[in-house]
Amino acid sequence: MTDDAAWLTVPDFADRLATTASKVREMLREGQLLAVRRGERQTLQIPAGVIVDGERGPEIVHTLHGTLTLLRDAGMDDAECADWLMTDEPELGMSPLDALREGRRAHVRRIAQTLL
Repeated sequence: MTDDAAWLTVPDFADRLATTASKVREMLREGQLLAVRRGERQTLQIPAGVIVDGERGPEIVHTLHGTLTLLRDAGMDDAECADWLMTDEPELGMSPLDALREGRRAHVRRIAQTLL
């Protein structure tokens, strides 16, 4: 996975989205986001790259939830999802997360479906 700077704790993630930590935890429970326990204190952290600049400010990549559903259906846990999303994919020429950020949902999901 990527370096520590690419990860945010739940409170820091909430601050970036201008929302509350409880709303972020709700999104995690509902499967809209992924989080991994990391670091010396094993804090719950979310990849910062899932935040993009939207028309009304920072928001979560719109296609993340559906992609996570597909990956989880393939049997991946959040750590495996994060690893797959953040590791360069030769067919994409970038990480799947970067491709989602560029709007290449269909290509990312086609590759993800090969994991089933």
